Amino acid sequence: MFCYQCEQTTRSSTGNGCHEAKGVCGKDETTADLQDLMIFGLQGVAQYGKRLRALGESQPKADEFILYALFTTLTNVNFNANRFVQLIKDTAQLRDQLQSRYLELSAQQNLPTESLSAAAAWQPAANLPGLLIQAKEAALNLELSAVGEDIVGLRAMLLYGIKGAAAYAYHALMLGYHEDAIYAEFEEALDFLATHPSNADELLGWALRTGHLNYKVMEMLDAANTGNFGAQQISSVNLSQVKGKAILVSGHDMHDLAQLLEQTQGLGINIYTHGEMLPAHAYPKLKAYPHLVGNYGTAWQNQHLEFALFPGPILMTSNCLIEPAAAYRQRIFTAGPVGWSGVRHIQNGDFSALIEAAQALPGFTEDAPEKLITIGFGRDTVLSVADKVIDAVKSGAIQHFFLIGGCDGAAPGRNYFTEVAEQAPAEAVILTLGCGKYRFNSLEFGSIGGIPRLLDMGQCNDTYSAIQVASALAKAFDCGVNDLPLTLMISWFEQKAVAVLLTLLALGIRGIRLGPTLPAFLTPALLAKLGEAFDLKATGTAADDIQAAMKKAA
Repeated sequence: MFCYQCEQTTRSSTGNGCHEAKGVCGKDETTADLQDLMIFGLQGVAQYGKRLRALGESQPKADEFILYALFTTLTNVNFNANRFVQLIKDTAQLRDQLQSRYLELSAQQNLPTESLSAAAAWQPAANLPGLLIQAKEAALNLELSAVGEDIVGLRAMLLYGIKGAAAYAYHALMLGYHEDAIYAEFEEALDFLATHPSNADELLGWALRTGHLNYKVMEMLDAANTGNFGAQQISSVNLSQVKGKAILVSGHDMHDLAQLLEQTQGLGINIYTHGEMLPAHAYPKLKAYPHLVGNYGTAWQNQHLEFALFPGPILMTSNCLIEPAAAYRQRIFTAGPVGWSGVRHIQNGDFSALIEAAQALPGFTEDAPEKLITIGFGRDTVLSVADKVIDAVKSGAIQHFFLIGGCDGAAPGRNYFTEVAEQAPAEAVILTLGCGKYRFNSLEFGSIGGIPRLLDMGQCNDTYSAIQVASALAKAFDCGVNDLPLTLMISWFEQKAVAVLLTLLALGIRGIRLGPTLPAFLTPALLAKLGEAFDLKATGTAADDIQAAMKKAA
């Protein structure tokens, strides 16, 4: 096992990365190795998918499978080794089907066939011990001694960016939005990785290309969310319990939530969001369900405590799952790409077992005093008052914008983001998205000329919305985004955050502060390269970083 795809990875003087029998996230060695082997197989699928496309034939089922399979390998998504044994078999069968079709079309068009990498011909072993032996040849760091840590790190950054973009694309797909040209780019990126690239500049170029791909994906996901549920609206969300039967929905997937809301209408069951599902309350078609009563709990890393106290079943729709504790293991369900051995899995959007569990469990026996927060400051909301924002900047009432967003986690140092929010000058507006906002979103920040100082823009998925707001402001002031009085303080945790970072870099955004610790796959040489090209910096102290931001703005 070797893995350093998330912020919590093992770090030591002998080298970074989880290489023990069990990773920090809870993923065991068997599951980790099977995931590596499946990704190796996906490269073979992508190689044939790309070449079939060149022959005039796309393979939508293969493209959708690639998204789903990649999503299962993200940090804190799927820990079920048995699921990966089956996925590996499915990958090989799909690859063989594409290979046969490729040979058939090539013959029909009288074209020579290409000689492809080992992933295009590999066949999975018949049993688990055999698969684990094969997995040793698919390890991310297999060629470390030959190519060096910088190249392995760049390959990793590219792969993790692809994974994150695939997760966003899968969310869009579940809402009925897909684009063949986007899927073609996933195939091309995986095809490139299958060649074992070792040129640093070429790898960095592909990483930035993946950032552009992720921008297109997030644009598609934005259209999917607003197309299905309407544009976000300013909304008040209750953080307190409401008397009655209850279901808690965590993760990121709005499609699963929408289906559950439809299936629980009139049953007397209250639905609560958790973590990154909070923005659901801002979408008109979702908040129209009266039994979507509020948000319970905070960010993903607190689920052991919060899930244990919740008196109903819990649905995990995507990342971030951690090992279910005994206190709630029998009442947690997974859906979509998520999995844990022994935990009940929802198939085909049928939530009847989850509903039955909610009816059998006590729910909340009394109401708690109402506690409200305000959300719903997506791009449509913010841009609708753009004239007021622009006037406030011109008058000096607003002197700076701090975007404090990204994935939260349990590592030390994340109080930095709370301190930035608390210490930001009274003339500064704080934009936030992702689950990192739970560290400060219940604090009182006041307003500037009727504009709230804290603007919750939604999920990490809503980065596209934040980019559109920044672009609109830059256009209004006839300058570049880097010339705006805007500083980005980004908390990263896993591969969606890597994809977002690559998007920001690909768009030319400079001066990002990233933390609380920098990715382990970024070697000192790579950090220096990104620092020189994009002024990417590690987070320092809140006071120093705020002072530097305000000094630069002045």
